[in-house]
Amino acid sequence: MERSTDVIIVGGGLSGLALADHLEQAGIAYLILEARDRLGGRIKVGEYNDSFVDLGPSWFWPGQYRIADAVKRFGLKQFNQYAAGTLSFEDQNGEVHRNMGYASMEGSYRVKGGMTSVIKAYAGALDETKIITDAPVKTARLTNGVEVVLENGTVVKGQKLVLAIPPRVASNIVYEPALSVPEIQALQAIPTWMGGQAKFVAVYDEPFWRKEGLSGDAMSRHGPMVEIHDASDMQTETGALFGFVGVPVHVRKGHNEDVAQAALQQLGRLFGEKALKPAKVFYQDWAEEPETSSEMDANPLGGHPSYGLPYALSNLWDGRLMLGSTETASQFGGFIEGALERAEQLANEIVADRNV
Repeated sequence: MERSTDVIIVGGGLSGLALADHLEQAGIAYLILEARDRLGGRIKVGEYNDSFVDLGPSWFWPGQYRIADAVKRFGLKQFNQYAAGTLSFEDQNGEVHRNMGYASMEGSYRVKGGMTSVIKAYAGALDETKIITDAPVKTARLTNGVEVVLENGTVVKGQKLVLAIPPRVASNIVYEPALSVPEIQALQAIPTWMGGQAKFVAVYDEPFWRKEGLSGDAMSRHGPMVEIHDASDMQTETGALFGFVGVPVHVRKGHNEDVAQAALQQLGRLFGEKALKPAKVFYQDWAEEPETSSEMDANPLGGHPSYGLPYALSNLWDGRLMLGSTETASQFGGFIEGALERAEQLANEIVADRNV
């Protein structure tokens, strides 16, 4: 089977969908190829009744106007991260201390229904016949244009190829002609945001901690979670707490149930007996998803990397091969805003090149 288009977009996460949206408006043909059976990439939610909890990125901030504009454009609802009340701290011995400060994410915004609402909105604005899921790419070739070969043998031909996937994941594609050693090394040197991260979420019938003067924020030196926040959706009939798991990838691998149970016990220590009886729990380990993470992402990040597009990756295949994930955004790399920033930049370059 063979298909043709102008721009081949590998990756149906936010950056890929937003790029397609720009191209749709510019009248440029595209085709999105997504390896997973769903869209969204690292944006994913867990659902309990009518509430949604983010299993990937949760927040955006003032000054990140692209995501704010998207929320407004699609008629979505943003709300402030819950921040009333005090922060709890668990020391290395598991002893809990109260009144240790205020919610660290105060001032950030979230989206009703979770960030997947944004994904659904972008996908809904596109032609569904131009989106293919369950379509992992095996090979990328430079011909008189470009073409990719899917694992099922389908060939897709185009003029430009955009890899809207983490650079380290992109380094696993077979390139013909092969990328140079410095180019592959440049791809592999870019840390995948959230690549080694795991999140545990517990959903409750009510956000009981709020009545007790607690913000839901907690820090811990005991674990397994190192940082915890209120994850309740905009409707507050139900409540949710989530935490970032601090157990190293190689230690937690194959022990999902044990880690989840230990995380629940930790919530019990921090927030009392009610926390031990959630209505639903979710455990998402992004290190287990090859579409997101690589073995190079097993080591935790010490801080927010300095992202952007390295010079070595700026003109691949004479501009026919382009990188489009949030890690390649120059200003907001690693953030949701960065995915939209990079999509906007690529769209401008593609449109300008077409008009030359």
